[in-house]
Amino acid sequence: MPKNHARKKALAAIKDELGIKHTCAIALLDHPDADERDTLERYLAEYVDINTYREAVDYLTQEKNDPRNQLLCDRCGWTNGMVCPECAKGCGCEYDCTGWRHEEMRAATGDYDEDDNPYGCQECGAGGGGDPYGECCCYEDDEDQAA
Repeated sequence: MPKNHARKKALAAIKDELGIKHTCAIALLDHPDADERDTLERYLAEYVDINTYREAVDYLTQEKNDPRNQLLCDRCGWTNGMVCPECAKGCGCEYDCTGWRHEEMRAATGDYDEDDNPYGCQECGAGGGGDPYGECCCYEDDEDQAA
C-alpha cells in the first residue's frame, strides 16, 4: 500500500509540474532509462511545442539520430557538431589550437584562462573570458580627475 501511495504522489507531482495528462505521466515515470527520463522531463518543461510523452520521445530519438550529435572523440567527448575546422584533430584534445571553436568551448565549459585572452583588459579582465561586451572601468577615475 505505501508503494502505491508514493507512486500516486509522484504521478501527481509530475502532472502538476509539467502540465501533462495522467497517461503521459505514467509513461514518463515508467521510462526504463533514468538519464533519458531526466532529458524527457527537461523537454516537456522547457519546449513549448512538446506537450506529450510521445512528442518528447520522438524528439529525443531525433536528437540521438542526428549525425551532429554522434561522438567524435572518446577522450574529450566532443561530437561531430563541435568539430574544429582549424586544427588537425578537430576535437577538444588539441589544446594548442587557437581556433574559434576551441575558444567557444573553453568559454562554455569555464575552462578559460584569462591570461590567454589578448583582447581583455589586463588589469580587470573586462572584455575577456566569456563576456566580450564587458566594459573596463579601470581608468574612469583618472578621466574624472582630469576633467
